[in-house]
Amino acid sequence: MTATPARKARHAETVGEATVEFAADVVAGLKARQKRIPSKYLYDTAGSLLFEEITQLPEYYPTRVERGILTENAEAIASLLPAGSALVEFGNGSSAKTRIVLGAATELSAYVPVDIAAEFLEEQAETLRDEYPSLDVLPVAADFTRAFDLPASLRTMQRIGFFPGSTIGNFDPPDAAGFLRHAGQSLGRGAVMVVGVDLIKNEAVLHAAYNDAADVTARFNLNLLARINRELDGDFDLDSFEHRAFFDRSNSRIEMHLVSRAAQHVSIDGHSFDFAEGETIHTENSYKYTVESFRALAREAGWRPMTVWTDSDGWFSIHVLANEADTANQPGPRRL
Repeated sequence: MTATPARKARHAETVGEATVEFAADVVAGLKARQKRIPSKYLYDTAGSLLFEEITQLPEYYPTRVERGILTENAEAIASLLPAGSALVEFGNGSSAKTRIVLGAATELSAYVPVDIAAEFLEEQAETLRDEYPSLDVLPVAADFTRAFDLPASLRTMQRIGFFPGSTIGNFDPPDAAGFLRHAGQSLGRGAVMVVGVDLIKNEAVLHAAYNDAADVTARFNLNLLARINRELDGDFDLDSFEHRAFFDRSNSRIEMHLVSRAAQHVSIDGHSFDFAEGETIHTENSYKYTVESFRALAREAGWRPMTVWTDSDGWFSIHVLANEADTANQPGPRRL
């Protein structure tokens, strides 16, 4: 199946709007006292491919461990997806974990991957259409942290949320709770959400996962500057920045930064920015939870914790949540 002209036109329009938003967020972030760029911009097509490479690294345990948990509990997860329902995935990635669920949930009617990397998303959707011809694959190119439209065809379907990869950890906890509330409004009262959550563990394990020996994570982080050069007419010298990631125990999070190796001047989209030697751009957080601290966060956001599965080492968890928020007066598709 190939993309229709209408789908291609919508894709082009979405890409144009996303570039304008990207520029605005970069300029605002680099004007801040602590320079920062939202982590969602790490995932253009090149960044998404680099992240897939990261997931294969021996040091990067989250993907490997989460896949093991999903595989072990695939039938139990499939039982949460009634015939004729729709699986809405927030952040598509490579769909590798999704395939574990789709392979078990044979009576699912629709799969709706939502991702900011529009080109990568469409490529993955085309592959899934070929693999699952009876499944309606409806990609939505959007920033799932903001309002977006669900396909109208989902109006009468029960919707189940899927949010693997511990992407929830990229939000500050109040924003994570906010995301869960908005997801609940989109999916509807009584819906179920399956969420992958990374757990607090030995700091040496965490450090290695974000500072791999092959420097793939460094290339992933630096690709953000390359993307700014490509899309926003920036003039970053990538050799003048280096990757840094460390565990902030007080906030229970990994912080990822790009560090300026020297005093320098950078131009982006007609704006100028000065960097002191050692000054950083904060590019990502990855919060780590205990099982109970995440369940408490979910309750705060209107979800009732049901089941939780972990690996034998207690490194990673997958939570099943039931939506108890009052959305009874909003029966149709909602904007997230």
